[in-house]
Amino acid sequence: MNKKPLAVLITSILLSTFAVADDDNTSIERMSVIGSKEDLIKSTGSVTLIDELELEKFEYDDIGRILATVPGVNIRQEDGYGLRPNIGFRGVTPERSKKINIMEDGVLIGPAPYSASAAYYFPNTTRMTAIEVTKGPSTIKYGPNTVAGTLNLISRQVPDSQEGALDLGLGTDNYGKLHAYYGDTVGDFGFLVEGLHLKADGFKKIDGGGDTGFDKSDLMAKFNYRLDGDDYSQLIELKLSYGEETSDETYLGITDADFAENPYRRYASSQLDQMNWEHQQVQLTHHIEFSDFNATTRIYRNDFERDWFKVNEFISSQGGFVPTLQQILRDPTSEQNLPYYQTLTGDRDSTLREILVLSTNAREYYSQGMQIDFAWDLGLFGLEHEIEGGIRFHEDQIERNHIEDNFFVRSGNLQSTGEATKPTSTNTENTEALSVYIQDTLQFEDLSLTLGVRGESIDGYYQNRAPGRKQDFLKKTNRIWLPSVSAYYELSEFSGIFGGVHSGFVPTSPAQAAEVKTEKSVNYELGYRYVNSGQKAEVIGFFTDYSNLKESCSVSAGCDTDTEFNAGEVDIYGVEATLSDTYKLNSQLSLPWSIVYTHTESEFKDTFYSDFTQWGFVNEGDGVPYLADDMLSLSLGLTANNWQIFILASYSGEMKESAQAALTGDPRDSSLAGIKTDALSNVDLSGSYNLTSNSQLYAKIDNIFDTAKISSRRPFGARPTKPRQFQVGYKYRF
Repeated sequence: MNKKPLAVLITSILLSTFAVADDDNTSIERMSVIGSKEDLIKSTGSVTLIDELELEKFEYDDIGRILATVPGVNIRQEDGYGLRPNIGFRGVTPERSKKINIMEDGVLIGPAPYSASAAYYFPNTTRMTAIEVTKGPSTIKYGPNTVAGTLNLISRQVPDSQEGALDLGLGTDNYGKLHAYYGDTVGDFGFLVEGLHLKADGFKKIDGGGDTGFDKSDLMAKFNYRLDGDDYSQLIELKLSYGEETSDETYLGITDADFAENPYRRYASSQLDQMNWEHQQVQLTHHIEFSDFNATTRIYRNDFERDWFKVNEFISSQGGFVPTLQQILRDPTSEQNLPYYQTLTGDRDSTLREILVLSTNAREYYSQGMQIDFAWDLGLFGLEHEIEGGIRFHEDQIERNHIEDNFFVRSGNLQSTGEATKPTSTNTENTEALSVYIQDTLQFEDLSLTLGVRGESIDGYYQNRAPGRKQDFLKKTNRIWLPSVSAYYELSEFSGIFGGVHSGFVPTSPAQAAEVKTEKSVNYELGYRYVNSGQKAEVIGFFTDYSNLKESCSVSAGCDTDTEFNAGEVDIYGVEATLSDTYKLNSQLSLPWSIVYTHTESEFKDTFYSDFTQWGFVNEGDGVPYLADDMLSLSLGLTANNWQIFILASYSGEMKESAQAALTGDPRDSSLAGIKTDALSNVDLSGSYNLTSNSQLYAKIDNIFDTAKISSRRPFGARPTKPRQFQVGYKYRF
């Protein structure tokens, strides 16, 4: 597991990228993945761009609420604030967003996207100026996960002239926001500095008292320099960022009965639960552009370190059967479970049979690499070609140093048993990957045809570092080619039909045994699009034909370790629809509106049993868990010259907690078989007023009707949606 020095990567790439030349002068475009909204009209795949104006409508800090206006996105809520989002596209599991590619400024930003794809770190969306969502055949350009799609977050760019802003916000539960940035370009040199701090005391209440809120901070600096020539433009940019979070969050939910009485209750046993993390990023970007060719080179290094101290399980020093937390909370009043339930709530002191185990899941991650992406327009064999391609050398690693401590519950408080801290998982997973892609879009009058292929060469290494386990070592190799084809046929200046097919792939982690197969699928989409002066209508049908569905089960899903499972053949299919327009009521008033709808069906094609608790005993025809059949959002606004009001109503249908339809009496049964989450309805309201051309007041209400629903029961008990929250703020720009 050799670690390539980042300085060597930077030097080698800079030497290669400066050796490009051509003969026309164009300006440098802002760095993005899918481009502007105008570029997307004739896209041969499903793409969505949410720009800065859209993001400012509701001042969301939660990416889950932002993506409610994007079709085909399935979300599982967890903490209410979106601290650790669970995002899926087109029916893939949303668990820790592990099956989509998460990028910031075109670079993989997950802590270890190959070795451990569960995204316990997610960039702070409050500081982003655009969100890009790619689904369908276009996903072949990104990887490594090509089944579902890619989410790219665009941070603030260095301004061309002096620019700055201050944003102050206050709200319910002592919510606070301080966000500021300043940047300028002087001659050929530009810079930007940005800082963000978010906090809240939390909306849950712990029995006996305790903290349930969070504090998050982000700092970012960018420096760039232009090196334009007579026939080309080029830019070098250095990006440095640091983020940290302390959040008093837990995996411990509550029983359904307690939820009905008080959905925002937390049991006394979770009083010490807390997540702490730090994230650093260094990214060096070089962009060069000519009349018909451009190339962007990115060299990056991300480091992420986290400790999550939280309730994990009960043990007994007397031996005998001990129920899991999920079993206790599903049936708290049984003779077997009642003593454990009363210990969780603090109503009963522990005995030697109810020792509470708190684990510290300490992990250190890094990801580093270099990638070159290029685009080339040329005429060849009488046809116009738009060629895009790229190569990426990537390495990432996760080092687990998990420990456990034992506690008694005494008078509603946790008290150490005095036993020594016990190490549990001490292992390392490392991956080195080389990926390439190339695609060619050909023009045949009204038809655009795109042919592409992606290659992934992956070497994974696993090492158990526990004493006496050094021989527990595994090396894995995976080589795969993933083709795609898509097309757009122009029906008129404003409309067309499009469709495509591409290969889907999700790799296994290095620690998995050889019998755990990679995820593979063939993905189809067919759609119609109309775009004209703010009017948009789009309908897309999609079908994902899995030859093998793979899932990994982590603590967030109710497993002790990151274990992966196979399900064989599965079908997921559905339809996405978007309709939007802006009505001019008079010379001053406008009425923008949009409707987004997604319907999804799923079915396992085989009958089998799996130790993965979200599957359990599966019969052919059963549906995939944590996937709502119907999702709908309606956005409506009223805007004038210096004020605006927006309302967003969203609905997500109920979701199965387990693929298994009902309990069978088998001792291996999933404790959530036949159980569903609540259907979730939510209405948010926001408004702003421009005091001057530089200053603005804004106010918002999330969850106007204060509905409280069960968003999930994973991993341990019912978890609530966020209650009604108020926020007011002031912005000043110059």
